[in-house]
Amino acid sequence: MKVVSSIGKLKSRSEDCQIVRRRGRVYVICKSNPKFKARQGGAKVKRGVKK
Repeated sequence: MKVVSSIGKLKSRSEDCQIVRRRGRVYVICKSNPKFKARQGGAKVKRGVKK
């Protein structure tokens, strides 16, 4: 899976590629050619510790 800063160019890799948004991240999924998988975004957010 490629981790990229911009998915704009990856949209048109194949006709089977789909763009999906999950949990604040954007994924490119391609069932016919799995090497086209990609992910954008989703930096980890630090959460405060409850006391």
